[in-house]
Amino acid sequence: MYVKSEEVNEVNFLASAKYRNFTRQFSPDGVTANAKGRKIIKAGTVYRNSNGVAIGLVFKDVDVTEGKQPGAVMYEGWVLAARLPETISAEDKATMTGIHFKDEYEEQEPAEDDSEQTELQG
Repeated sequence: MYVKSEEVNEVNFLASAKYRNFTRQFSPDGVTANAKGRKIIKAGTVYRNSNGVAIGLVFKDVDVTEGKQPGAVMYEGWVLAARLPETISAEDKATMTGIHFKDEYEEQEPAEDDSEQTELQG
């Protein structure tokens, strides 16, 4: 008996158990085939609407080798930016208002202290 074993690695980029996904149709247009000839849209890739605006993240890998396929797009939730397949631009982050980046949130710098306002409160 012949058995072919294949290893699949999908990095977990979720930072919380609460998220909101919607089903979208994925096209193979512009997707480059991998070494095995498969056209895979990686989980964590920015998803753009028909106007080219970033509106979410691909939730799970989507194989579009055989043509258009349905898949989940995350519209709301907390993610770990360091685990995403590519760095997301500031412009894309600004349009994905429901996606929160936990690692960036935790690394925030303190707000500049306005000494006059501090004196008024004290």
